[in-house]
Amino acid sequence: MSRITVLRLGHRVPRDKRVTTHAALVARAYGADEIIIVGDRDDDLIRRIEGVVEKWGGSFSARFEDSWREVIRRFKEAGAAIIHLTMYGVNLPDVIDEVRRIWREGRSLLIIIGSERVPGEVYGLADYNIAIGNQPHSEIAALATFLDWLQEGEELRREFSNAKLRIIPSPRGKRVLALRSDDTSK
Repeated sequence: MSRITVLRLGHRVPRDKRVTTHAALVARAYGADEIIIVGDRDDDLIRRIEGVVEKWGGSFSARFEDSWREVIRRFKEAGAAIIHLTMYGVNLPDVIDEVRRIWREGRSLLIIIGSERVPGEVYGLADYNIAIGNQPHSEIAALATFLDWLQEGEELRREFSNAKLRIIPSPRGKRVLALRSDDTSK
């Protein structure tokens, strides 16, 4: 089964606490299986992400690793396609069909998102440098856009197993359903 992993480069405490949290939330909500974070270690960040998974369900995981080079090497050796989201690469509409095909055929994806400056070496290690627009933009917006295009919107209908809470769509107001423990397998 192909997996989607997000590699977040350059996490800095306290500057990136919210940005990296939001990257993890988007990764989870848009169908990724995990996020690997490289940068300043922040165990509170991992606990916050685990808390979201506990309440809202799914099997998403988050962890820190020391070396982005080692992460990329391991994923390459395992046969994953290395996707670097940037504003300098090939435009998303020109390459998404190829990436979607290899993912649907069972190849896992490692999606790299940066922070302030991505080392030039990443561009050479990536199988695909994909531009989400050719203007400065947020890595969170790039991740959401890429995952949505990859899955053609299907991720927006996904239900998460083991959820304790579920939002009930409503044209007005907020409706949240607290699930009983025997309902959480849905």
